[in-house]
Amino acid sequence: MFNSKTPDPSELPSTTQLLKSTAIAAVTAFVLLITTVLPAEYGIDPTGIGRLVGLKKMGEIKQQLHEEAEAENIASASLTVPELDNTLENQDSSATEVGERAVSSTQMEPPQVMVAEWQDERVLTLAPDAAAEIKLTMKKGASAEFEWSTLNGHLNYDLHGDGKRNQSISYERGRAVESDSGEVTAAFDGSHGWFWRNRSGKDVTLTLRVRGNYSEIKRVL
Repeated sequence: MFNSKTPDPSELPSTTQLLKSTAIAAVTAFVLLITTVLPAEYGIDPTGIGRLVGLKKMGEIKQQLHEEAEAENIASASLTVPELDNTLENQDSSATEVGERAVSSTQMEPPQVMVAEWQDERVLTLAPDAAAEIKLTMKKGASAEFEWSTLNGHLNYDLHGDGKRNQSISYERGRAVESDSGEVTAAFDGSHGWFWRNRSGKDVTLTLRVRGNYSEIKRVL
């Protein structure tokens, strides 16, 4: 049997070295906590670095969507069975009226001769409680058409923009939405796009299609 050689005591780190390494690791973890984790996850930015690099805005959006989801769950739980039935019935009635208006509008419009193709398409799957963010790099006044849809569930979302000098804007938001489409016009130079959060309790597949005046599309979360 081969026995490994016992290391010389001089080759082993001293107690002082171990304590120093532990202190450095603890300080590094603390710095990452206050400069990255707290701004990105909770919108708390004690140093101001998160605001400069855009992490604080991301954290604020996450917390806002989380609070809206909690409020929605509390409101749903407080409804009695008759009240819940009436709510669902009213939602079905509203959806029917919107569908009838959409059909009438489509019938009145002349047929489209040619439909432009989408420039970019992104497909991703979000696990329960997972989030994603996709941004378009756009100049002020530039516009982009979009449509996104879900498979096997729904998403909370916030369509917003971030720019230099702490510029930010929220164009629209929604809860438990299965699809959306329209046009976004950049209010300033910067990144404009969507933050989604899956609160449906199951995996949801998201498909996003865009076209228009933007220089780049990228997933940032």
